[in-house]
Amino acid sequence: MTILIWSGLWPNGRLNWLMETLPAMVGGALLVVTYRRFQFSTVSYSLAWFFAIILMIGGHYTYSEVPIGNWFRDAFGLSRNHFDRLGHFFQGVIPAMFARELLVRTSPLRSGKWLFTVCVALALAISATYELFEWQYAAIFGGQQADDFLGSQGDIWDAQKDMFMALCGAVASLLLLGRWQDRQIEALVADASARGTRGEG
Repeated sequence: MTILIWSGLWPNGRLNWLMETLPAMVGGALLVVTYRRFQFSTVSYSLAWFFAIILMIGGHYTYSEVPIGNWFRDAFGLSRNHFDRLGHFFQGVIPAMFARELLVRTSPLRSGKWLFTVCVALALAISATYELFEWQYAAIFGGQQADDFLGSQGDIWDAQKDMFMALCGAVASLLLLGRWQDRQIEALVADASARGTRGEG
């Protein structure tokens, strides 16, 4: 909540700030509301928390002007501020990991090729949908406001690279964090079963 308040104080464009941080606010509210009925694993909540911070920082400064991104650009002679690439990487991580957990816990799918494929496809679909939304936003508002929201920084392939980063995020998270998530899911299910047994007793 503290970082949300900071993010909303004198952002670089109020409407852009709202559009950039709205996914974090809506997603966070949904996780709070559904916590008692469906508790996700710690790894899923931690990733969502980290992504929310990225969104709020990007919303405050606009992604092309985030100071840490400018520092890396200048220190390493990069052609652009890459903070938005980090955001799109996690735009792939979050839907892939949350979809994975939901499917493992509520569907016949288990760890394997089909689960991996479905989660990656969903992450890519969300990323592509967001790029379509960005395009329409830019077409409607135009000018500097659209440039700030798009954050393309003159790169004609920005949308494609953003989707590629989401793909990388989805694949990397599923490969690196899948087993960790499985162990946490097993612990959650065992804990729920134990509480149910105690309740019956």
